[in-house]
Amino acid sequence: MNTPVSSISEPRSTWRSKLQAIGPGVLMASAAVGGSHIIASTQAGAIYGWQLAMIVVLVNLFKYPFFRCGAQYTLETGKSLLEGYQSKSPAYLWAFFVLNLFATVVNIAGVALITAAILSFMLPGIGINILAGGVLAVTLLVLLAGKYSALDGVSKLIMIALTASTVAAVAIAAANGGAPRAPDFIEASPWNMAALGFIIALMGWMPAPIEFSAINSLWVAVKRKLDHVSYQDGLFDFNVGYIGSALLALVFLALGALVQYGTGTEVKLAGPAYIAQLIDMYARTIGDWSRWLVAFIAFFCMFGTTLTAVDGYSRANTEAFRLIKGETSYSTRALYIWTVLGCAAGMVVILFFKGALAPMLKFAMITAFLTTPVFAWLNLMLVRGGAHRISGGMLAFSWLGLIYLAGFAVLFLLQLVGVFG
Repeated sequence: MNTPVSSISEPRSTWRSKLQAIGPGVLMASAAVGGSHIIASTQAGAIYGWQLAMIVVLVNLFKYPFFRCGAQYTLETGKSLLEGYQSKSPAYLWAFFVLNLFATVVNIAGVALITAAILSFMLPGIGINILAGGVLAVTLLVLLAGKYSALDGVSKLIMIALTASTVAAVAIAAANGGAPRAPDFIEASPWNMAALGFIIALMGWMPAPIEFSAINSLWVAVKRKLDHVSYQDGLFDFNVGYIGSALLALVFLALGALVQYGTGTEVKLAGPAYIAQLIDMYARTIGDWSRWLVAFIAFFCMFGTTLTAVDGYSRANTEAFRLIKGETSYSTRALYIWTVLGCAAGMVVILFFKGALAPMLKFAMITAFLTTPVFAWLNLMLVRGGAHRISGGMLAFSWLGLIYLAGFAVLFLLQLVGVFG
């Protein structure tokens, strides 16, 4: 029987212990800086300026309690969210498993395709399907060879470099007063049903697909066992990663709003064409010398995201399948099988979309948002008890967030079936 962490006399939290606890939250943040930040946030700024900044803020706020549930539950009980689903009801675990299988295939395909699109900027002339296959093949080799831990540290440094260069580009653009408006520029409004699909896609991976709460829970469980992380320090790690990721989303939106919005340049939504525009934003602010450096940094950042996504989804599927079968532990072989299946299925989806990044990403992000209320509700049900149970203002805020997320999902589905014409 697992003894709740809250029933144990924990050591006093200090800044040193907080820093030692850093890990899972920052890893989740590094995984989040992919389609939602590099693509969706920047495009939102480039097309609509600052108009969707509030949407970015709201979706990060309203998803917060449901992502926090994963870390909170694991820090208190020592169990992962998946074990919590099973203890609540086998139906909860089955619901997660089925939805996560779908999310695995779609989201692995999405991040691999973004990585391939950036690589195609550096290697023109090679088909994006071939590049995507290469990205997934290398990802598979790295994970099967057990070298992910070494590359994880490098990917975090790469993410820091991308963050620094983006903040620098935004600061320079802001100091220069932003890009000059074209004489015939007409401001586009996102507040109509025609733009609803774009808004839903923007929120789908913002700051990450919500099933990452379960993946983060698995990372927290390992960190807690290895380093004896306290409840307070574990939440500090989570908050640092989550809040940092949310703020960075606004920085990327600012990049699009300050550098491309209103210039009269059409925002390309397709893969390689938009990647070229994105890199051009950095070059026009930091300097043309930075073009290839930014491309290199963005590629490795997205490659790190692909590695984390494949590893995380594979571990979640392996653990869920183990619990469903009633086994005490899973083998490395089982994890390898789920990793191979995830990469192979992701490649099938890429081939189905014929390497078209824009429709592939929109499909992945929208489906991620439509499953969000389900995962959010599952997570909320697990933290209604215990010494650190969610209650009071946070509970009310969670229900408000669930209404917000479910309301947008229902609105989009009604539009999809033609209720709004």
